[in-house]
Amino acid sequence: MSVVAKIFDEMPSRYLKGKVAKKTVFYFSIGSARYTVTLEPESITVEPDKKVEKADVVLKTTPELFEKMVLKGKMPGPIDIARGKVKTNDPLALKGLRDYFDFEGL
Repeated sequence: MSVVAKIFDEMPSRYLKGKVAKKTVFYFSIGSARYTVTLEPESITVEPDKKVEKADVVLKTTPELFEKMVLKGKMPGPIDIARGKVKTNDPLALKGLRDYFDFEGL
């Protein structure tokens, strides 16, 4: 199992309930992997592929950058976005992504 697949597989058990105030839908395109993640104050749903027409937050990047973001807390900078290494519709929401999960030790 790839590190990216493991991250998405682990999301439900590592979700920190109560960290989001309202339902927020994330769509991830990480290399060839596609996931839709729906966060609600008390629950999470992780589904393969794109399940919504319009997600609240979209992230398209490489597996390497995604792993750094989630596991090490290294958020992409303006240069990463300008160079197209990271594509998103909400850079600020991405900063909160690490706050929603406890990936310590993964």
